[in-house]
Amino acid sequence: MTADRLGAEGLRATMEWFRDALGMHRDVINQLNVYPVPDGDTGTNMALTLESVVAEVSAAGDQMTEVCHAISHGSLMGARGNSGVILSQILRGLADSVSAAGHVDPPVLASALKEASIAADEAVSTPVEGTILTVVRDVATAAADAVDQGVDELIHLVEGCQQAGRASLERTPELLPQLARANVVDAGGAGFLLFLDAMATAVDGRPLPDPPPVDPTAGVGAAVAGATDTHGTDDDADGTRYEVMFFLEAEDHRIGEFRASWDALGDSIVVVGGDGLWNCHIHSNDIGGSIEAGIGVGRPFDIRVTDLFEQVEHVESLAAFGHGAPEHASVTSEIGRAVTTVAGEPVRTAVVAVSVGAGVRRIFESLGVRAIIAGGQTMNPSTEHFVQAVEQLDATEMVLLPNNKNIVPVAERVDDCTEATVRVVPTRGIAEGLAALMAYDPSASADQNQSAMADAAADVVTGEVTQAVRDTESELGPIAAGQWLGLDRGGLRVVAPSAAEAATGLLSEVIEDSHELVTVISGADATPAEVDEVAAWLTDHYPEVELEVHEGNQPLYPFYFGVE
Repeated sequence: MTADRLGAEGLRATMEWFRDALGMHRDVINQLNVYPVPDGDTGTNMALTLESVVAEVSAAGDQMTEVCHAISHGSLMGARGNSGVILSQILRGLADSVSAAGHVDPPVLASALKEASIAADEAVSTPVEGTILTVVRDVATAAADAVDQGVDELIHLVEGCQQAGRASLERTPELLPQLARANVVDAGGAGFLLFLDAMATAVDGRPLPDPPPVDPTAGVGAAVAGATDTHGTDDDADGTRYEVMFFLEAEDHRIGEFRASWDALGDSIVVVGGDGLWNCHIHSNDIGGSIEAGIGVGRPFDIRVTDLFEQVEHVESLAAFGHGAPEHASVTSEIGRAVTTVAGEPVRTAVVAVSVGAGVRRIFESLGVRAIIAGGQTMNPSTEHFVQAVEQLDATEMVLLPNNKNIVPVAERVDDCTEATVRVVPTRGIAEGLAALMAYDPSASADQNQSAMADAAADVVTGEVTQAVRDTESELGPIAAGQWLGLDRGGLRVVAPSAAEAATGLLSEVIEDSHELVTVISGADATPAEVDEVAAWLTDHYPEVELEVHEGNQPLYPFYFGVE
């Protein structure tokens, strides 16, 4: 049966179907990227944003105004990443228009899509064509034209919008050279079109489209120096390292002043909201300045900082992290994340660590870690996951090892959320976490351990090797898909034809005469021959440096290094 119009329940169902569609297509959308290393934020961020929307909508009343308010508030508070923030503005524009009408029919939908497009454009400081902004605008134009031409059945309007949206998405590589070079369409635009599929399902019950096959050679990985998000903003900025996001309580008339301050600090700027509450996103090299700009006009809170040069852990491995766990472990999971606790003798201070990879987990357990949280840059564990880990342990004092720079602020909130004494060693990678554990004393206090472990972590130099999945340009010259990349904390250092050559090239860049130990953590894709090649090179070139090799089984990164 086809509905002539949608009321509150129909709009609620549309959001639920949209969430389901994004969940089904998440991995495919994640692969539509223009970075040389695997990157997967867009699908995941959009899917998590809709999880927040549906949670709000499910608790809303039966009136259209209540459902629309829930969509608006849920999308604002739950937006993840640049793509999620832009999607939230689209949904807010739609909700505002539909709320005023009280239902969804062809004229209302056409008007709502227009408002959504305007809202999305206004959110972005430097709009770029060939992104989700273009796709939404083309769909809105097609809807308005169809209504002007007399289309009066909702399903026919939705089908016309789907057709226009698919055509617009196919044109995105013609408008954005980065997409053409990578031979992909815009990921954000692809995600938005699932909203139209969800509405068609809500209108006449047709099934959601199945996702196309996932390319197993492209997964979730890391952003490289100079690469930024292209979902509606300029991605040619050179060297912006950090993604800064926060909510901002500020009077609406001061947001123009705030935007002007941010324009001087970075790119990929998105500011959405209203009525005194704003969701703010920027890529910048100046974390402090970005936050201070918010302080200058109001009160920033829930501040999140992501290092775009660091590794991004493989999301699919997070979902499987609990599988195959040792018999003595207990596992709980949520949205692909898990907390694994390990039984042992009582200790004064227990350690909780973040990691992915069965081998890394075993190493951490052997060094005394009592709880491990599966996590990575695109699937950051929440404060709740840390609290869950802390509360499952029997120690009264804890030390947390985030092992990823953008997880550190989340870990630092845990002490206020639990009765246990919790301290954070701000480790930025697995190698730092291992170095910190060398100084761990389970009989010492959390404060004593924090000091000693932080000193140990600070002394290690880290690096990693991964494979390019796209052709692109870099500060080292052209990069071809399939080449291997060596990265350290400063960004891209080496481009090589093999993983072993990238590894040895990177080590030659970071090893100094004062170093005494190189720790190699081999990944799931590192062959024994490659590990042997790296070990032989170290013996030949640095015979005085001690070598330790551990099997980490981490995905997508055949080598992690720690140099001390």
